[in-house]
Amino acid sequence: MANILIVDDEVGIRELLSEILRDEGHDVVVAENAGAARAVRNAKRPELVLLDIWMPDTDGITLLKEWSANGQLTMPVIMMSGHGTIDTAVEATRIGAVDYLEKPIALQKLLTAVKRSLQRPSSGSQPAPLSLAAFPRSAPLRELRKRLQQIAEKTRVLALRVGNGSLAELAARSVKPNGAPWLDFSTVSQPIDINQLQNCNGGVMYIADVGRLNRTQQKNLAFALDRLDRFNLHVVAAAEVGGEVLLGDGWDEKLVQRLFEVSLVPPTIADIQDDVPELASQLLVHLIESGEVPRRVFSTAALNALRTQQWPGGFQELRAAVKSLALGTLDEEISLADVRRVLPAPADSVHSISFDQPLREAREAFERLYFEHYLRTEGNNMTRIAEKCGLERTHLYRKLKQLGLQTGRKGSEG
Repeated sequence: MANILIVDDEVGIRELLSEILRDEGHDVVVAENAGAARAVRNAKRPELVLLDIWMPDTDGITLLKEWSANGQLTMPVIMMSGHGTIDTAVEATRIGAVDYLEKPIALQKLLTAVKRSLQRPSSGSQPAPLSLAAFPRSAPLRELRKRLQQIAEKTRVLALRVGNGSLAELAARSVKPNGAPWLDFSTVSQPIDINQLQNCNGGVMYIADVGRLNRTQQKNLAFALDRLDRFNLHVVAAAEVGGEVLLGDGWDEKLVQRLFEVSLVPPTIADIQDDVPELASQLLVHLIESGEVPRRVFSTAALNALRTQQWPGGFQELRAAVKSLALGTLDEEISLADVRRVLPAPADSVHSISFDQPLREAREAFERLYFEHYLRTEGNNMTRIAEKCGLERTHLYRKLKQLGLQTGRKGSEG
């Protein structure tokens, strides 16, 4: 018999479905909303989910998309709704639902759908690489995803102007839905041909660093750009330098113009520092689902420490850190001590302050390092920081705002 999760905001429906399925010998756990469903999914790893579409916090379609995006749609999901439409059913099926039941649900239809879903063979495939869709609770990343999709509707070539802390690959994987073909240009060292473009039909050709393309790869790019419409391809190129630098390096002028015709400056990890705990948590989930690390969870203190870290290597550096922490800890929970053991302390030494500046600017630089230190070590707890610094809370907030320092999420008051 199977372990089944029922997600519905109506207690009567949860109780009725639970009773029916338990009578059939199944183990049943229930969740009243999407937040509870996420927790149960992570802890219990159910073999089947019955998921209501209309819920007060997050609707079932959105939760289904989230599980699909972060690699957690490893179990069959049956959608349920009393107000469904054909379009809703089609969308749910496209995302990955295996069946759709209309309320009120007839007993025989329920049992047939459950039996059929549990008999489906497991795909056993690795979860798709992460895209921005895996981070629905980050407002800046939701906005970035919308911009990318809007741009992709009108042009097939996009230059991402990036620097340290780049989210370029994460952004590029969001131009097309998960499952679309993907070709990393850095892996193509020989002249490209029509067959390779055909194999990538409908997908994305990604350039991690335009400035590193050699002459052959530049010719490959020109060859591909002339055939994007034919093969329904998009090119997303991360560029740390501008077109003028490429022209100075001997690039073809028309190629540079085409490449930089439409550009976008995506946020860096430093720009979304408060969302680092969300990124790290979803990365950990994805690594667990792909079998790369054992089951682990982050402590709140560990997530706070990750948020105060600098990530000049961008998303890939953060992913590597999460993987190292998950593999290196001896406990199920990744602690603050684990983070301090694996990651270098952020540079906050007074020795990093230049003496070749006016006293006022040097004092401000020291104050910034001073308060960054306490924000990090006290996990943004304003009460403890005020006590450590000997400041009134109002004065502390004013000083942090003056220095341009983030005070953290709600609930950090102590």
